[in-house]
Amino acid sequence: MRAAPGQVVAGRYRVTDRSEGEVGVPAVDLHGGARVRLFGLELPELLVPGHPVGEPAPSYGPRLTARVAQVAAAADRHPRLLRGLAAGPEGDVLWVAEEAVPGVPLERLAGNGPVSPYRVAEIGADLAGALRSVHEAGLTHGNLTLRTVLVCEDGAAMLGGLLLGAAEEELCAALGGEVPRRVYETRALMLGPLAERWAIDPGAPADTWALGVLLYRLLTGHGPYPESDLPTLLAAVRDGHHHPADGCGPLRPLVERLLRPDAGARPDAAAVQRELRELLAFAPEPGLDGPPDPLLPVLRPEAGPLVPHQGGRRPSRAERAERAERATDRQAPARPPRIPPGMLGPLVLGGVLVLLAAALGTIVAVAG
Repeated sequence: MRAAPGQVVAGRYRVTDRSEGEVGVPAVDLHGGARVRLFGLELPELLVPGHPVGEPAPSYGPRLTARVAQVAAAADRHPRLLRGLAAGPEGDVLWVAEEAVPGVPLERLAGNGPVSPYRVAEIGADLAGALRSVHEAGLTHGNLTLRTVLVCEDGAAMLGGLLLGAAEEELCAALGGEVPRRVYETRALMLGPLAERWAIDPGAPADTWALGVLLYRLLTGHGPYPESDLPTLLAAVRDGHHHPADGCGPLRPLVERLLRPDAGARPDAAAVQRELRELLAFAPEPGLDGPPDPLLPVLRPEAGPLVPHQGGRRPSRAERAERAERATDRQAPARPPRIPPGMLGPLVLGGVLVLLAAALGTIVAVAG
């Protein structure tokens, strides 16, 4: 979706630069001056199934705008969740705005092959925290992919794409109407065979399943399911036939649980975050467990503040291990004293007598 620099779209966003290799179009909100990223979604009125030829096609802009506003109002603020702002139709395009932060798309950084398991665990813990916030607000994200994750200059992963995913799903439902086959055909045309977007079950379990797909992709350099065509992908997902998880290292048990076909057998986002944090507590520092990490550091742009995170900078792995040890010490039961309290008095008296005897012996020896 192209927009020229200087162009104002949706009545309030002025495009500042072209989107060359980046995710979204950089722009400024004329109402408040905030920097945003714009995502354009085409509204294909001419593709409405069964619409009579020659009659005006219905406009889906207001319906999608209302749905996006509903999701934006319900979403909670979270330090790892990019804030969706608003959406507005303009002609045959719905423009969705999201806050812009300094960072690099995970899609670009992960293109060099498999990533260290502990680095993947850090990214996964950040994303699980963001998903937990979405689920606690009663929402489903539905758009967790390499393209919707930004890696910031401090290494933190930020999840975006919430409003765009809601708009896409609403458009598929609008175009498909009451016919499931038409909804499927619309989603197939819009999304393609990307495994993360094709969970069998709806709701929060679909998001944790997509997180498992993403973790597998980062750890191995390829997806867990065949993605050559959509029917083959869906058959593999339905039957639970994914590629072996041998390359997932210490994350293999978690990834395999996340990819289970039975939604009830998967951990939720809170459990995933907790398990990854426990793994990271005693992980080696970056650079000590292998070659330099290709996902760090992310160079800071020439201008722009650091991305604010709750609690300040990310603690190092050594600091997390020290905190875990202190927490373990606090939780451990108090040890009984090595010397029973009743024996302290006699022992002290005996020690004094021994010292006196030694002193007398020394005096006698010197005098004699």
